[in-house]
Amino acid sequence: MSMFCFQCQEAAKGTGCTIAGVCGKTSDVANLQDTLLFVLKGISWYNEKLRAIDANPSKVDKFVFDGLFATITNANFDKKAFERRIIKALQVRNELYILCKNTGVILPDNLPDCAKWTASSTEAFEKKAEEVGILSTENEDIRSLRELIIYGVKGLAAYAEHAWNLGNKKDEIFAFMQRALVATTEDLSVDQLVALTLETGKYGVDVMALLDAANTSAYGNPEMTKVNIGVRNNPAILISGHDLKDMEELLKQTEGTGVDVYTHSEMLPAHYYPAFKKYKHLAGNYGNAWWKQNTEFESFNGPILFTTNCIVPPKSTATYKDRIYTTGASGLEGAIHIPDRKEGEMKDFSAIIEHAKKCAAPQEIESGEIIGGFAHAQVFALADKIVDAVKTGAIKKFFVMAGCDGRMKSRDYYTQFAEQLPQDTVILTAGCAKYRYNKLPLGDIGGIPRVIDAGQCNDSYSLAVIALKLKEVFELNDINELPIAYNIAWYEQKAVIVLLALLYLGVKNIHLGPTLPAFLSPNVANVLVENFGIGGITSVDQDMEMFLELSETDK
Repeated sequence: MSMFCFQCQEAAKGTGCTIAGVCGKTSDVANLQDTLLFVLKGISWYNEKLRAIDANPSKVDKFVFDGLFATITNANFDKKAFERRIIKALQVRNELYILCKNTGVILPDNLPDCAKWTASSTEAFEKKAEEVGILSTENEDIRSLRELIIYGVKGLAAYAEHAWNLGNKKDEIFAFMQRALVATTEDLSVDQLVALTLETGKYGVDVMALLDAANTSAYGNPEMTKVNIGVRNNPAILISGHDLKDMEELLKQTEGTGVDVYTHSEMLPAHYYPAFKKYKHLAGNYGNAWWKQNTEFESFNGPILFTTNCIVPPKSTATYKDRIYTTGASGLEGAIHIPDRKEGEMKDFSAIIEHAKKCAAPQEIESGEIIGGFAHAQVFALADKIVDAVKTGAIKKFFVMAGCDGRMKSRDYYTQFAEQLPQDTVILTAGCAKYRYNKLPLGDIGGIPRVIDAGQCNDSYSLAVIALKLKEVFELNDINELPIAYNIAWYEQKAVIVLLALLYLGVKNIHLGPTLPAFLSPNVANVLVENFGIGGITSVDQDMEMFLELSETDK
């Protein structure tokens, strides 16, 4: 096998990609990602020791979570970018070694491999992956728990970076991320790793709260908003991914240029923030979830800016290849990469703006509006109406259908499930999973939309806050006594940290689909089933009967 990766839901044959990633990742990029992760563990090992004497340089924290973010599924496919990152990572790690020596940190005679290995060639980087990749951990259950923790930490890294970009930082989160990485190199027991897994969920709650505070302090609390899904006649830029700071700076730089801006996929919730509504050239949302971009980008006509993950490498016949720009953790061979902002300055989007001016306006692929903006502040504003609807029986049950979308045909399940839900139920959603049903005519209940969209995947935090508030309002002892069912779709590592956060909060009986993660060994899966009631999905009819039967029991 030339690689091994099973971190996303589309792992080949439900076990793992061994030749190339289903996501489009080549084996050499996969191996470079494994090697980068290995060196990041070495950086974390030194930084842990420096942090213990309060001598760790903060720049290392950002370097670690930037590197982790780049290895998330569909974020970066650029081989040269990973080579540069590994070279820089080795340099940073060696500087930390010298710093440890100079500050009196006592180091063992036998340093762990991640703290001492060095190389300078692509061949050596890729060869190292054979020694340190996922399968280097022989015990299946230890491997499963280590990877579950690592994928949770990758999700933490993504949310930490977005908060950092808006000036919100929390040392405890950075310290935990690095401690967890180091722990995956140590000889811990299954029980110790299970405890660390739940602790990862605790920091998942913390980082989502940090990002929520960052977003709302910068842009205001999301508001119930109708978003146009048609087009105008101006040239335009399509912005994808998740980073709202990039969104803000692009809108500022395109103002008055005659270039419109459209959101794509997970950037849709930008429309819900009051601060962005002043930009009249923020024209609407174009297209659907990330996996349809191979067709939808053709018809958009203008350049596309990826701010984070959710890239699908274009086919060789694609006409939009020269219209792709990347920035931040994202990368794609052949795309123009917009460098990070210098301290105190904005990123320079002039190249993509000039490109857009030369392009035709987007071709319309649909028309109408979709509604969203139901983060926790907006839901609390409607709390009396929602509580009354529950008390009168107008709303019998809430279904949390948050998470990720994907290209597998089996994900039609979520559209069919939404269509068949009784009229007295409400869907709570966040993430791109909503594209499976957010354009269906599901109606409302007394003015409350039957699809309550909280926003991006990280805005699943709002769904947790809403659930905890309802628990308080109804004076319940346990969050699981609420009339809420969890039928969640997952795809990548940010969904993993959301799942771990929900487990930490005590939520049980979460159903996860369309398949359970390939990285869960049978024994680890059993632990999740026995302790948290984690389950998969079956058919729409069977699951509907099961969920509604539980609802009757709850009465």
